[in-house]
Amino acid sequence: MGSWRRLLLLGGLSLRGGGGAAAPLGGSRALVCRRQLSGAESETLKQRRTQMMSRGLPKQKPIEGVKQVIVVASGKGGVGKSTTAVNLALALAANDSSKTIGLLDVDVYGPSIPKMMNLKGNPELSQSNLMRPLLNYGIACMSMGFLVEETVPVVWRGLMVMSAIEKLLRQVDWGQLDYLVVDMPPGTGDVQLSISQNIPISGAVIVTTPQDIALIDAHKGAEMFRKVHVPVLGLVQNMSVFQCPKCKHKTHIFGADGARKLAQTLDLDVLGDIPLHINIRESSDTGQPIVFSQPESDEAKAYLGIAAEVVRRLPAPPE
Repeated sequence: MGSWRRLLLLGGLSLRGGGGAAAPLGGSRALVCRRQLSGAESETLKQRRTQMMSRGLPKQKPIEGVKQVIVVASGKGGVGKSTTAVNLALALAANDSSKTIGLLDVDVYGPSIPKMMNLKGNPELSQSNLMRPLLNYGIACMSMGFLVEETVPVVWRGLMVMSAIEKLLRQVDWGQLDYLVVDMPPGTGDVQLSISQNIPISGAVIVTTPQDIALIDAHKGAEMFRKVHVPVLGLVQNMSVFQCPKCKHKTHIFGADGARKLAQTLDLDVLGDIPLHINIRESSDTGQPIVFSQPESDEAKAYLGIAAEVVRRLPAPPE
């Protein structure tokens, strides 16, 4: 039955055979028709819903050569997510030199990895026409920032962004990696959902500051990963405290222990605290991350401790 016929029936009209003129239905007959139609519509909706559910989510396909994927995410931008991702990747390598590490930047609109890892240039292509990651500090890196000029904005709609993400996921020759750290864009949108549904993720690390406004979005980020069945390994409390370099007085500029309170609410743990320190900012801006340039500093040791906690909480890698 066509949709226009349904509308006519619901309006209390009956169509005569052969396309004749319509005549009003009696009150009782109209009521019966409505009930029958309602029942038929309900059954049709149930069948369609069952069909859609049976299709399920997109089938996850591992990234060739990658044993485990760790995503670093945040609900809000500006909380130090990329800095954490870079230093986490370096800390994973520093804690176990036998492991091979990759770093993937999927923040298409605002890629930070090229500058933080002091990398420039376009990726070369392998014989199989796959992009080869750029290498520095022993970490294989891939970013949208290698494919566009540094000052050129990426003014793309959603479909083009998703196409770029697909290429970054499937058209990169990573070789053999033990861990691929993925620097996610902020928020809980298409990119996060697509990545979570299309590749198996071993665990997610949520970065937040202790500030209430950041914690609200971090809560949303953690819940999003849970909805798509990605294990949340824990929270990183960034910019946790500022210590005056002269008098050594400590000030909680963004609040104290906000991430710990959120962790209790979410039944998670805080993987570690990163202080608000000028050395972290300067080392990131100069392309010499603090875990590499100042490995004996307290700030670097904080990242090393977080990396150890991440590995401890990861599931066993596939054989």
